[in-house]
Amino acid sequence: MPYAPSFPVMLMTRDNLRIDAAHTPPRGAADLGIVLAHGFTGSHRERATRRIAHVLSGFGGVVAFDFRGHGRSGGLSTVGDLEILDVDAAVRHARAIGYRKVVTVGFSLGGAVALRHAGVLGGVDAVVSVSAPARWYYRGTRPMRQVHWAIERPVGRLFTRLGKNTRIMKGVWDPLPLAPYAAAARISPAPLLVVHGDADPFFPLDHAYQIYGYAGEPKELWIEPGYGHAESAATPELVRRIGGWAVARFGPPEGVYSS
Repeated sequence: MPYAPSFPVMLMTRDNLRIDAAHTPPRGAADLGIVLAHGFTGSHRERATRRIAHVLSGFGGVVAFDFRGHGRSGGLSTVGDLEILDVDAAVRHARAIGYRKVVTVGFSLGGAVALRHAGVLGGVDAVVSVSAPARWYYRGTRPMRQVHWAIERPVGRLFTRLGKNTRIMKGVWDPLPLAPYAAAARISPAPLLVVHGDADPFFPLDHAYQIYGYAGEPKELWIEPGYGHAESAATPELVRRIGGWAVARFGPPEGVYSS
């Protein structure tokens, strides 16, 4: 099945970085905007992310983008810190083109950034965090030890730049950004949905429980049997359920499709 058509957008962050993005209009009249945030080393141009944007466009218009230091966006990745400004630029764009309600949907790093954006900057009507870490510097799984090697070692950053077109900052955070679980505590009264798989090879379930435990109401926690990690493992059925959750927060718009 062909993907829903999308249109290129260039966003500008409050710290003057250009962010490569695309807008997929809703398939039918809708006033819900969905900001889609990818995982570390991902891109809105990748097949898995495009598939998710296509499914979500049955529930609202989708603004998908590349984080700083990723793909065609400018700057360097700060691995979850200043990326809240990238989400903010996408949210502001969704508002500017007429979406009355805006929901952020983030996967993995994008989920952590969506939590931090809502907790630190606000300005969204609901948040969906999928496969997100609850805290920084987690090294309890082999995939996350590999991620830290890519971030912290010069050869790792070189490999990531050449192999994944992801440019990562040198050095360490100063100051340490607010952790995702702590940001979750600041999101209420906006609704929060936390989605996590019991087969996630990167972050075990205690990350989801920690985010959910610190969040205020209204909140929901979906533990998905057999679900792995982030965009590549997300089935169309799961994405449709997420879209339906977002629509249910504000009432169904006209002309919503679910294919």
